[in-house]
Amino acid sequence: MHMNPGKVGLVGGVLFGGFHLIWSILVATGMGQALYDFVLWAHMIHVAVIIGPFDVTAFITLVIMTTIVGYCVGYALATVWNRVHRG
Repeated sequence: MHMNPGKVGLVGGVLFGGFHLIWSILVATGMGQALYDFVLWAHMIHVAVIIGPFDVTAFITLVIMTTIVGYCVGYALATVWNRVHRG
């Protein structure tokens, strides 16, 4: 089965960027700290972590960078898949 690296890259970009968009929305609405505290509690981890205030510049940077990284990871994985499964 051949994978289109560009399409797989887009899927990776949407997933990576999308998760970080949701995280940014949680931080902006003040729900980020509660979610993070719950995740640490559920994993039985005791670390003092304080979620900072929402910052528009950090938000834009985070979403753009993770979208680019997601695209690159998806593209690379599809390329490797295609090379390994040459018929």
